[in-house]
Amino acid sequence: MQVQEELQNYSGTGVSVLEMSHRSSNFSNIINTTISLLRELLNIPENYKILFLQGGGSGQFSAVPLNLIGLKKDRCADYIVTGIFSARAAKEAQKYGKVNMVHPQLDTYTSILDSSTWSLNPSASYVYYCSNETAHGVEFNFIPDTKDVILVSDMSSNFLSRPIDVSKFGLIFAGAQKNIGCAGVTVVIVREDLLGKALRECPIILDYKVQAENNSLYNTPSCFSIYITKLILEWNKNNGGVVAMEILNQQKSSLIYDIIDISNGFYFCPTDVMCRSRMNVPFRIGKKEGDESLEKLFLDGASKLGLIMLNGHRSVGGIRVSLYNAVTLEDTQALSAYMKDFLKRHFNDINN
Repeated sequence: MQVQEELQNYSGTGVSVLEMSHRSSNFSNIINTTISLLRELLNIPENYKILFLQGGGSGQFSAVPLNLIGLKKDRCADYIVTGIFSARAAKEAQKYGKVNMVHPQLDTYTSILDSSTWSLNPSASYVYYCSNETAHGVEFNFIPDTKDVILVSDMSSNFLSRPIDVSKFGLIFAGAQKNIGCAGVTVVIVREDLLGKALRECPIILDYKVQAENNSLYNTPSCFSIYITKLILEWNKNNGGVVAMEILNQQKSSLIYDIIDISNGFYFCPTDVMCRSRMNVPFRIGKKEGDESLEKLFLDGASKLGLIMLNGHRSVGGIRVSLYNAVTLEDTQALSAYMKDFLKRHFNDINN
């Protein structure tokens, strides 16, 4: 409602955020307020810069190695690959240096192996991981211990869903379109001592030092997306902050996982229990590989109840329930009730 009301006249200025200059005092107030809110919500130390960049998470697949892989002369980075997005990031990083695949290769992305099996390189410039893989529903419930090597994390899909100790990371990035706004802006939180280390071939708009020196205004940023992020951060703060979000997200995901676990195999989640995502719950219906006719019936019935966008990721198929911060407990309870009813009506179908 607030966005609608301010669309043509932001805060009495007579202009829309869509048309105001990114170098105006009005927009400076928007971006500085957004930075302050984020610093407060995550208790971000003063020696970290907060940037608002373009290119989404995929842009950061390139920006991270371009800025950090040259920190040590060997140009080597460790990548903990536990899903398709960390795999894509690792592939991109190989353009700029040597990539060490830390996590043993699995046939499918359904678990995170014990860190004792990892092959960390103490000479790596950084260690990279994706804290929540949306396609397969794999989420880290711990922060990897990388000793003295800088830790980098893609938190695009679980950012602001729970408290994090920012001081344990050299760099965190998150595309906005899951928990902190609309597509078009990517938040980067980077420790100041890592600035100014970019490779010579790094494009200037991906250079963290340049963007930090210009308060993310070296080029025209995604002004409207940053404004939306400000409103979302205000909403997050007014609703209890990240501590409240963590409690809510645990409640929501438990509602769905509990039904899966008591369904006697009717609903099947392939993800290991120890790394089940609170943000994305993938499952199949009828059998491990899925009964396509039952899954279509499930999706059609859900759509009639207003429960939409439940299709699994295109690389996985099946069903995927995304439970980002904006999804309410009431929304999740409605889906839970539908899943129970669908189970009751169709359980016998898989046994005939």
